Amino acid sequence: MTEEFKITYTTMSVDNDALHAAFDEAVERVRAKLGSTLPLLINNKAVLASETFPVYNPADTREPLAYFQKAGREETRQAVAAAKQAYPGWAATPYEERCAIVDRVADMIAQEQMGLAAMMIMEMGKNRVEAMGDVQESADLLRYYAYLMRENGGYRRVMNSFGTNDANTSVLKPYGVWAVISPFNFPLALAAGPVSAALVTGNTVVLKPSSDAPWTAYKLVEYFIRAGAPAGVINLVTGPGSTAGDELISNRDVAGITFTGSYDTGFNRVFKQFSWEYPRPVVVEMGGKNPAVISNRAEIETAASGVVRSAFGMGGQKCSACSRVYVQADVYNAFLERLVAKTREIRIGNPLDRATVLGPLANQGSVDDYRRFISKAREDGTVIYGGNILEDKDHVNGFFVEPTIISNLPHDHELVQNELFVPIVFVESVETLDEAMEKANNVQYGLTAGFFSTDQDEVNWFLENIEAGVVYVNREAGATTGAWPGHQTFGGWKASGSSGRNIGGPWALLNYMREQSQTIIHQKVEV
Repeated sequence: MTEEFKITYTTMSVDNDALHAAFDEAVERVRAKLGSTLPLLINNKAVLASETFPVYNPADTREPLAYFQKAGREETRQAVAAAKQAYPGWAATPYEERCAIVDRVADMIAQEQMGLAAMMIMEMGKNRVEAMGDVQESADLLRYYAYLMRENGGYRRVMNSFGTNDANTSVLKPYGVWAVISPFNFPLALAAGPVSAALVTGNTVVLKPSSDAPWTAYKLVEYFIRAGAPAGVINLVTGPGSTAGDELISNRDVAGITFTGSYDTGFNRVFKQFSWEYPRPVVVEMGGKNPAVISNRAEIETAASGVVRSAFGMGGQKCSACSRVYVQADVYNAFLERLVAKTREIRIGNPLDRATVLGPLANQGSVDDYRRFISKAREDGTVIYGGNILEDKDHVNGFFVEPTIISNLPHDHELVQNELFVPIVFVESVETLDEAMEKANNVQYGLTAGFFSTDQDEVNWFLENIEAGVVYVNREAGATTGAWPGHQTFGGWKASGSSGRNIGGPWALLNYMREQSQTIIHQKVEV
């Protein structure tokens, strides 16, 4: 079924009744598992900690979904030690065999798409299309990275020779134990991507998912074990960043780390602290304050749809969410009218329901942030639409808020400069495209950006001047969001990322390997 109807982040709607029927059946299967207690997975064994913690459905917090182990430093050290012990054998395993295991896991994910999507909706609140897309992207990331490893012959290249008796080779080799700290918003894809990249290149892995949404990450590690990953090659620890996360950052046996999350944590805690003894590879994917620029030569309906999809999809809880919109004055009123109309049409509710577009925020902290941001917007600027926390009988048990459009704030205001991670978009009228570009680039972030114009010269100008790692032009399905493995690479400039090599693209695996130059002088053999 998934092969016949492949859902990506650019799928505008899903009217496939058979697909939804399969999803509804999967929801009932998942509900039968509610209340389970799940272990840590270390050295291919179930391990229990001294405490557990509950994970709640953000759409209905009255009952826990499942209980997970609250790993401390000791359990995390055990996971690192298991990965360290497994590393020599895994690194020596032919890359074709490593890729075969990754491919098997991709097949498992695809086969369990509906169940995984149902789990994901329950644990973090994205709607059906977004959840199905997350699962599909996870499978595609695994397959793409296995493809890259094969396509590049294991990253072994013959170099030039000086004469007849020297052989020179460049070889890319793994680092060792790789830690992956994954976020709540793409709980499967942003675990599966770095985990598979590390594994196909020969590293072993300790995965620590977000405590808000660890369920699908647990299933990912379970699939790798079922697919034949040797003991210790991949390990799962669940628990607080203050214990499990800090141990991964400070443990001298962790050779490399991938972190996806906020700038404050990614830069100040991970990037700065991980290389405390000597330089070690750090891949941090951090925030965004992503602009869309609307030319007076834009197709207004397309632009409004693209901004709504990117600003309010998944409640703005994407680092790629459209957060700022700069509109040329001639079309500002027309654009704003369509933006408000389309925002008003968004259905807010339980994301398990087929018709729901916008589900809940992840947790109470996000609701508190939203309340604070709205207060500042009303005090210093204008709330054009939305701005309310929903507490009626249909929403009272979850973390529901309205999608919100704000305006009339100075460029240096915190709501214009800082990542918010809630469904709030700032809209401003500008006289010229040069003014729009100056404001678009004048923030610390450089993740994604969008542009709408029917003029090719304007498009070329935008592509030459925008400071962002991922850019889209005239994209109705998402002004600033929706990258897909093998189609659009994803990564940021400036404060949005550290490696300069985007995920889901041809250079992604280079982050997980280091180069060794090998020269062999062939000695003459005396007869």
